[in-house]
Amino acid sequence: MKIAIGSDHLGFNLKETLKEFIKTLGHEVIDFGCNSSEPVDYPDIAGKLAHGIARGEAERGILICGTGIGMAIAANKVKGIRAAQCHDVYSAERAAKSNNAHIITMGSLVIGSELAKAITRTWLNSAFNGGPSARKVQKIMDLEMQGENFKEENF
Repeated sequence: MKIAIGSDHLGFNLKETLKEFIKTLGHEVIDFGCNSSEPVDYPDIAGKLAHGIARGEAERGILICGTGIGMAIAANKVKGIRAAQCHDVYSAERAAKSNNAHIITMGSLVIGSELAKAITRTWLNSAFNGGPSARKVQKIMDLEMQGENFKEENF
């Protein structure tokens, strides 16, 4: 599987660690930046990676910043993308199995590298279950399509 990865300067070291780890799991890694610990704005990286996923350049993506929050918010602004912040293994599993998340985000100031590896492994080994979750994911996509024309009676 092709896995996109990106970070801001706060997540750079963890991104580099995860890149090598993902390769040991047998996946190809596409690095969307950043390339050092010099300051960079996380929305720029999140946007590039999320658009890459939307275009089909990779099947899944991982974004890392200080908390993972900003990256998730920014990535979710890209049409068709579902990004989930994950700081534990259970959330990573559910992000894939229940929410069909294309992207997970993590905070390098929140978790360490061993937990990040466990989260990554779990998420990559989990697949969308469909079933009752398919209806809910479809409703998320419907909300996105309605945008400003949202009508509560449709739900």
